[in-house]
Amino acid sequence: MTAYQGLTIGIPREIMPGERRVAAIPETVREWVSNGARVLVETGAGQGVFFPDRAYQEAGAHVTPDPRSLFSQSQLILKVKEPLFNDALDEHEADWIPVGSTLVCFLHPANPLNHAVVRRLAKRGVVSYSLDSIPRIPRAQHMDALTSMSTVAGYKAMLHAADRLARFVPMIPTDAGILEPAQVLVVGTGVAGLQSLAVAKRLGARVRFLDIRPEANEQARSLGATQVSFDLPEGAGVGPGGYARRLSEEQYARERAALAPVVAECDVVILSALVYRQRAPILVDEPMVQGMKQGSVIVDVAVDQGGNCSVTRAGEECWVRDVLVSGLMNIPGYLAIDATRMFAHNMFQYVRHLVVEGRLDPEADDEILREALVTKDGAVVHAGTLQAMQETGG
Repeated sequence: MTAYQGLTIGIPREIMPGERRVAAIPETVREWVSNGARVLVETGAGQGVFFPDRAYQEAGAHVTPDPRSLFSQSQLILKVKEPLFNDALDEHEADWIPVGSTLVCFLHPANPLNHAVVRRLAKRGVVSYSLDSIPRIPRAQHMDALTSMSTVAGYKAMLHAADRLARFVPMIPTDAGILEPAQVLVVGTGVAGLQSLAVAKRLGARVRFLDIRPEANEQARSLGATQVSFDLPEGAGVGPGGYARRLSEEQYARERAALAPVVAECDVVILSALVYRQRAPILVDEPMVQGMKQGSVIVDVAVDQGGNCSVTRAGEECWVRDVLVSGLMNIPGYLAIDATRMFAHNMFQYVRHLVVEGRLDPEADDEILREALVTKDGAVVHAGTLQAMQETGG
């Protein structure tokens, strides 16, 4: 079989601080090679998940220590995170991608922090696809890396919050009296939010939640959490594929008003409310953070798409009036072994869909490709990104 005959696939080592995942594992490399592809893997790419270079070589890959050479030779480049500036080589990864080559990764292009790299890719003439924009439809299920990584992020986010919280999560009887359970609020009960909620319940917290989608609310209630009251017209909060729909600014103001008294009572707030292909909405503002109890913790899982909290610092943890706000950007990287295995299989299925008879065709009339397409022919074509750029002047 020669489905990938003549195609060179590049797998670079991720350079984001703390990122241990890799876009391909020996198992998927072996499949590509057996079907005609030439696969280049950067030295140490799998080290963070305990795949040595030897394992990739045994799968048929060519291992190279030079990332510039890997990028320049590849027609298809597969990454976990967006291209970044390589401090060691004093150059940007995006500048190594050949004109007309294709990049697939989590670009999170609607996030204002990533607008510069998106424009850079467009200027270079790179065809890029963002995995967070794959539509949630049945035939794309096996490619849905956003769902896979949201499962990891939601699970780890609550554990991270519990680790940072300066008190017990469950109720604890002691000689000094009963220590009451922690109060946890989960905003956005999609895949990530439901995982956080389930972990919080297992840890013994009292959990409340808010989502604007009836089905998400039903799932959260089935786990024993208490819903925060917030009324919307029927169907107003549900978008394509069951994702949340962007609300009006007046509706978001009402949602913040509904959340404010609950946030003030909580020890932990998990924020995971996303809008499909667009920047995440601000649901917790600075006055709400300042009104929280001392020692409370916010984990903004939505940070990769701009964040749900106005004071979140992307990639950092910061204290705001004795409240810890966590903006860690690669939470799934903290569970890198399982996250990589899921991600690599999602990537394999997406590449299988993207490549037809060894060719990459950005003109293909297919919503799985069209919805995820970010840059093509020297331009930004991703609707949510263009809207975010217009709103922020980016």
